[in-house]
Amino acid sequence: MGRAEERRARQRGGRRAAPRRSSGTPAAGIAPEGGGRAAARRAAARPAKGKGGIRRLFTWKKILGSFLGVCLLGMGAFIVLYLVVDVPEGNPDAQLQSNVYKFSDGSVLARTGEVNREMVDLSKVPKAVQHCFVAAENKTFYSDNGVDLKGTARGLLNTLSGKGAQGGSTITQQYVKNFYLNQDQTVTRKLKELVISLKVDQRMSKDDILAGYINTSYYGRGAYGIQAAAQAYYRVDAKDLSVQQGAYLAALMQAPSQYDWAVASDTGKRLAQQRWNYVLDNMVKQDWLNAGKRQTMKFPVPKEPRPAPGRDGQKGYLIALANQQLEQQLMKDQDLTQAQAERAVEGQGWNITLNIDKKKQTALEEAVKAQLTSKLDAKQRPVDKTVQAGAVSVDPKTGHVVALYGGQDYLKHYFSNATRRDYQPASTFKPVILAAALEDDSRTQDGRPIRANTVYDGTSGRQVVDNGTKVGFGPPNEDDQNYGNITVQKAMNQSVNSVFAQMGVDVGMDNVMKVAGKLGMDIKGMQAVPAQTLGSMGASPLEMAGIYATLDNHGRKVTPTIVKSAEQKDRTVKMADPIGEQVISREAADTVTSVLTGVVDDGTAKRSVQDNPQRNGQQVAGKTGTSDKNKSAWFTGYTPGLVTSVGLFGEDLAKNGQHVPLYGALGEPRVNGGGPPARIWAEYTFGVMGDVTKFDLDTKQGAAVEPSTSPTVTESPSETPSETPTTTAPTVSESPSDTPSETPSQTPSQTPSQTPSDPSSSREPTDGLSDNPLLPNGNDQ
Repeated sequence: MGRAEERRARQRGGRRAAPRRSSGTPAAGIAPEGGGRAAARRAAARPAKGKGGIRRLFTWKKILGSFLGVCLLGMGAFIVLYLVVDVPEGNPDAQLQSNVYKFSDGSVLARTGEVNREMVDLSKVPKAVQHCFVAAENKTFYSDNGVDLKGTARGLLNTLSGKGAQGGSTITQQYVKNFYLNQDQTVTRKLKELVISLKVDQRMSKDDILAGYINTSYYGRGAYGIQAAAQAYYRVDAKDLSVQQGAYLAALMQAPSQYDWAVASDTGKRLAQQRWNYVLDNMVKQDWLNAGKRQTMKFPVPKEPRPAPGRDGQKGYLIALANQQLEQQLMKDQDLTQAQAERAVEGQGWNITLNIDKKKQTALEEAVKAQLTSKLDAKQRPVDKTVQAGAVSVDPKTGHVVALYGGQDYLKHYFSNATRRDYQPASTFKPVILAAALEDDSRTQDGRPIRANTVYDGTSGRQVVDNGTKVGFGPPNEDDQNYGNITVQKAMNQSVNSVFAQMGVDVGMDNVMKVAGKLGMDIKGMQAVPAQTLGSMGASPLEMAGIYATLDNHGRKVTPTIVKSAEQKDRTVKMADPIGEQVISREAADTVTSVLTGVVDDGTAKRSVQDNPQRNGQQVAGKTGTSDKNKSAWFTGYTPGLVTSVGLFGEDLAKNGQHVPLYGALGEPRVNGGGPPARIWAEYTFGVMGDVTKFDLDTKQGAAVEPSTSPTVTESPSETPSETPTTTAPTVSESPSDTPSETPSQTPSQTPSQTPSDPSSSREPTDGLSDNPLLPNGNDQ
């Protein structure tokens, strides 16, 4: 067929066989060059199989159009919102009303009374003090339009994603939230805040906004507004505030209670000073304060607080802890900041029922009076005026705080001794070491399992050894008593420092501190060093009661809770369940309990507790503790149904609360944990315990049960590991003999007579504000 015929055939749609290949024709399956380009163009023109729908849907034009559409919808919605939402009538007086606090039976404990606030004109506040608040919160206040769009956007996103409260709002926004709205962390409230802030900025002068802000803000100590704050912290009117004082009040905005000098921990005080410096440095940058004058300024320590009427006796301590725990719950539920939560609770019309049992509360107060305060005679013994007592009683089955003693009178001693964390718990920490050993199935360094009948070297001052190397720590025992080979049970009974110092290293101090955290101790910033075996950290009676309640509850976590219910208008706040998960095994917890019965029956608490005529056969477990230089003395003990921690603290109020020794107080040469604290415990517990009960223990170890095996004779690693004991080791069932070092004040305490040479071995108690609260405490070194 000729070429002309082929063309005509193709035009008619006919099909012919492919022409014969010539020398210039490509091989089969290979398209000519021109045909390949044409095929590629045709393929490109056709949509890819399976992807055409997606490509047609997500073109850049459609994506851009959708984005612009969303923006327009958002702008339209905001315009509508701007037109609809108007500036409401300010009503802080209507919102602020008395809180009512009740005992667990519903009877009224206290009413908080009228709100402490007095409005003042901005002209009566020194200009420099006004600048303190602007420097602290919103440096661009005088030039912005009243809102921080970036901060508000972050806040909205965080609220939607549940990441928590977002700071950074302007003074105008904070004023609007305080005066027109509330502290709720909701998208609706934040959008209203944005719109109202824009309108307020247009309608009000900056001075009026600033005046409203400083007059409606909460400063702590129950003070709303700068006039009340000036009186509460410095006993002056707002017009007489210095720049230094104004800077401190401005710094308080971030965390009023945590920065309050009267109750702040050393870490809190350090952070408050840092915030104070931040305010003044910003004023210099804004040319509101002369740099040379700034360098001469010293921190203005606030005066002691004057608690509000109606909080006398123990009421103020109970209210303070209830408010604190409710604030913590609101922070968790509503993503509030510390300052927002405090403002949301104080004077906001709450009806709060506590877990406090009226009868037990009265009994605890009477026990402290009978065994301590009635016996203090500051005229005859000046040291007696430095004695402070704190106690917390907890039901281990429910986690309810049923009684609390915070001090002789809230109006006289504002700082609660029940919750303070600035004193060492001393040997009351030793059960935690044993719990860690049992929980981790730890062994001595020569391979023996650590059990109640394991033998250690109880030589006073014996150097602790880690894998054959001395660690540079060898604490003496009480009165430098040498015990030789001694079981863990007897070492706990007599609180032998050298045994538990070695045990801590055998277990591993990291493991010890990990278990301490599980049991309920706040271990943030705490170093895992051998010196911690002596209880050289800070802890409160509330904290120690929680740890021992967890042991009493067979290893299931107990978080002591004072708030039973909290209602406000038409809402109820559900408090977290005080009983948590199993944090250590039942066997480990029950074994520690079994061992601690020996402390009461045959150890340092024998005379005050075991031999107490009111005991009537009640089974008791507990531990005494006396800190370095006798600055604190403890007894934390429990029955199957009640845990109570009692602490005595030496505090010189005339020297700004300095920690001081208790030697000679109450006429006793040394105030031991087995003395007044144990006597207070026994007076209270045996008076309210009800029917006699026994521990239900899942263990074969310890003083409360028969030993399953005899103790091994092998000595714990020492300076001469090959040395063998020359006497037969005592058995677990053997009753510890009376120690020759027993003092006239009754029983030997467990106080080390020296302090670790490394000042970093103990941590400064912290309230959670710092990631590095490792400052040495000069009062205890």
